Amino acid sequence: MFAGVVEAVGIITQIVACGPGAQIEIYAPEFGRDMALGDAVAVDGEKLTIAQFARGSFAADITSDARDHTTLGELTTGQKVNLERGLRVSDRIGGHTLTGLTDGIGILEQRNASGNTLSFTFRIPIALADYLIENGPIAINGVSLNVTRLNRDLVTCLVVPTLAERTTLQDLQLDAPVNIEVDLVAKYLKKFSEERA
Repeated sequence: MFAGVVEAVGIITQIVACGPGAQIEIYAPEFGRDMALGDAVAVDGEKLTIAQFARGSFAADITSDARDHTTLGELTTGQKVNLERGLRVSDRIGGHTLTGLTDGIGILEQRNASGNTLSFTFRIPIALADYLIENGPIAINGVSLNVTRLNRDLVTCLVVPTLAERTTLQDLQLDAPVNIEVDLVAKYLKKFSEERA
């Protein structure tokens, strides 16, 4: 499980095809020094497994499903990614509960500055709109955000300067694809209500 609180930004240094999947190497010397092989790490919100370590870097495996259904299949060397370690039972959850499993890919439609705050509007798969409410949670590239406005398949989120500077959100350009994870509780509630109907 994750909380959507990005701990570091890493840089993709290598991408190696491994059958239908891939393995990526990420340079992040200050990140997760207590991690071990097999640990879970969220890379732009998608849960991966650490396969090996090198000086200042770690490698993680990408399954064919993650490659095909997330933005990880479009990664290039030199690209920055958001990183978060899996939660421990004793950790505080500063964001909201995430599984690290991407529900769909959205596109950045608008980006505006409002005072010292950035406003991002994403177009999301319409099927995901059923799991969202205004003032409710959403994760964009592994960053826990609040939905400030919801208009069918358009979702607007406000990002404060500290959050923008500590993540890759400040680097997003128009039409950029992003990984989206909706609230786990909302998914269970929708399934429960459909089964009871």
